[in-house]
Amino acid sequence: MTRRLTSSLLLSTSLFLASCSQTPQPQAAPPVTPGTSLVATADECSVFQQKPIVVSRIDFKTERDWIDIVKTFEPIGGSAEEKFVLLDVGQADFERLRVTGLSRDWTIRIDKAETERHSGSLKENLGSLSISGYSCYRTVEETYSSAQGLVSQYPNLASWSSIGSTWLKTKGRGGYDMNVLKLTNKSTGGTKPRLLITASIHAREYTPAELSTRFAEYLLANYGRDADVTWMLDSQEVWLVLQSNPDGRKKAEAGASWRKNVNDTQKCSNGLFGADLNRNFTYAWGTGGSSTDPCNETYRGVSAGSEPETQNLQNLIKAAFADNRGASRTDAAPANTSGVYMDIHSYSQLVLWPWGDTTTAAPNGAALQSLGRKLAYFNGYTPEQSVGLYPTSGTTDDFAYGELGVASYTIELGTAFFEPCNTFTSTTLPKNQAALLYALRVARAPYQLGSGPDSVSVTAPASVAAGASFTLSASADITRFNTSNGSEPARTVAGAEYFIDTPPWAGGTASAMTAADGSFNTNRENVQATVSTSGLSAGKHTVYVRARNNSGTYGPVSALFVTVGGGTTPTPTPTTYNGTVSSGGTSYQPGTAGFSYAGGTLKGNLTGPSGTDFDLYLQKLNGSTWTQVGASEGSTSTEAITYNAASGTYRWRVYAYSGSGNYTLTETK
Repeated sequence: MTRRLTSSLLLSTSLFLASCSQTPQPQAAPPVTPGTSLVATADECSVFQQKPIVVSRIDFKTERDWIDIVKTFEPIGGSAEEKFVLLDVGQADFERLRVTGLSRDWTIRIDKAETERHSGSLKENLGSLSISGYSCYRTVEETYSSAQGLVSQYPNLASWSSIGSTWLKTKGRGGYDMNVLKLTNKSTGGTKPRLLITASIHAREYTPAELSTRFAEYLLANYGRDADVTWMLDSQEVWLVLQSNPDGRKKAEAGASWRKNVNDTQKCSNGLFGADLNRNFTYAWGTGGSSTDPCNETYRGVSAGSEPETQNLQNLIKAAFADNRGASRTDAAPANTSGVYMDIHSYSQLVLWPWGDTTTAAPNGAALQSLGRKLAYFNGYTPEQSVGLYPTSGTTDDFAYGELGVASYTIELGTAFFEPCNTFTSTTLPKNQAALLYALRVARAPYQLGSGPDSVSVTAPASVAAGASFTLSASADITRFNTSNGSEPARTVAGAEYFIDTPPWAGGTASAMTAADGSFNTNRENVQATVSTSGLSAGKHTVYVRARNNSGTYGPVSALFVTVGGGTTPTPTPTTYNGTVSSGGTSYQPGTAGFSYAGGTLKGNLTGPSGTDFDLYLQKLNGSTWTQVGASEGSTSTEAITYNAASGTYRWRVYAYSGSGNYTLTETK
């Protein structure tokens, strides 16, 4: 993340004369009320003499304060609602925060109890193979094993390969290979747009690696079942670095609040050796917002790209995307540039894009903003340019955009630094999986598709008799932006069209759809078409729908499957899920992220142990919120739901009203 001190905060350097760094004898400093002066108390200066990194508490006033702080520093505690934040910072950052707090009416102090607890967490046993208290987050070994299992299960869709060694491995001291999981249909050729995701580059951030792993599992499990997932993996690629700092992550798994890699070439009395990999990237390295102190949490490394982990990731980014930007800082990438890069962190509930080292908008800033606001529509996070209170440099997304011109984003997940599993699985996971799916949907031309209309609620019969016609309907919607920090330009829907089997980028033939109300003139339009199956072979066909706005910009396609039969309707195929639920607990099928459905009758039949009372619910994802659309709440564990579903994302919820045990859920589409 990247920041620049605004002109309103550029106070005279004379204000620093009484800070710890300028006070040879801290005990001589006069006592003051923290937050009201830059003069450090003797007590504070003494703490910094003993501990180069402290946990500071900032009590702030507004939501804007929270956003500016957490874009600059990754918090380890607090929230916008609680009006305070905890940061692990060095002396220089503490003093800079005092400067800023003076003008913004913040109270800034060292939290001694949290500082002691934070320091104690570094004295860990590194032999642990599980993350204590966080069973939903896989260890490095478990993550790698899951990825290898996906390759074995889906050999035509997944591959797993090394991109280089970690610092420890380069020194022959253990360590790991860094690996990339690549997803695409290997049977389809051609140049494919790519979505590249790197996760957990800061070791103590548990949720990003798990989100990325579950995203891969969702895509592979739904290939061939969901039309959108299928076309995206047929014609595009997903590259995932599930653990971007495995050496550091192994320390964090054992309980250490560890952020950096584990390069211990430069010793630190506080034990916080290593380089901050997200300050070590070569683009604009060392231009602000990073530390030259090897013991600081934001230490930038001895030189640009000095760390093997950084080199591995930079090489992968360059392999994934073509260079589409000129050498000048003001050169924009072409509007049709393909590819999306995303770096996933936690926490703060933010969607961020370049630049981070200046308040000046990036050359592709308007398009980055539109897509950023679209991604934030799904997860409900605040969309912002990365720059916050102060600049940060040498970061992942500035490198990917600055060097290559690729659309680049950082997502800060969740509401807690060590997010409980129940909130991760029920909220953070489904909302951000929806955002990642949209990023993949627009990867062919993110600077264009991100501002176009979305085709949603696409509906058609699942099966049609050969030679018959059917009604195709959808909603063309150009309002799905998170405008919490500003509005998008006014746009209207100007048209919609569909394609059968061959999508527009492959030269498919467009057929026009009409506005249900007779004219295209608003930002939401219901559209429809009568589609003849004459000339279509018997079997499953893919129907693609897209819409354009009044400036001629198309949005991404949405798709569904329609099966053309020989005059008879195919028999629905049941899917069986098995699970376990404890009294008062909930289980989701096929998982918290749900499944995509083209529309039609959806049935669920639940059977549980005798003597228990299990209830069954059907939920639909609306934006970033799950809404209950069906319920069966009898007094036994045998329940059934039949629902006439529109296209969308659904999931089954099994709730144990009383009793515990195994259950079987049979789904029929």
